[in-house]
Amino acid sequence: MTHTIREKQKLLARVRRIRGQVEAIERALDVESGCEQVMHLIAGVRGALAGLMAEVVEDHVREHLVDAEKHPGALNSEAAEQLLEVVRTYLK
Repeated sequence: MTHTIREKQKLLARVRRIRGQVEAIERALDVESGCEQVMHLIAGVRGALAGLMAEVVEDHVREHLVDAEKHPGALNSEAAEQLLEVVRTYLK
């Protein structure tokens, strides 16, 4: 996964933010915060994880499926864009 190495710092920064969000959930539970607050925190983590997954999937598709230089028989780039849009919508 060489493309993840290229984006390593950006991806690690996202993971660190997600870790902070998970720690916020732990703190909220520890101090017995209200259900609404805890659910909002959980929803935020879910969205952040979905965003991370969407980014990695998109990079994977662009790097391994539609890079015509590296893969001359690559998929149609328009079809790949349509697929990525569906994936982004699904992961929201």
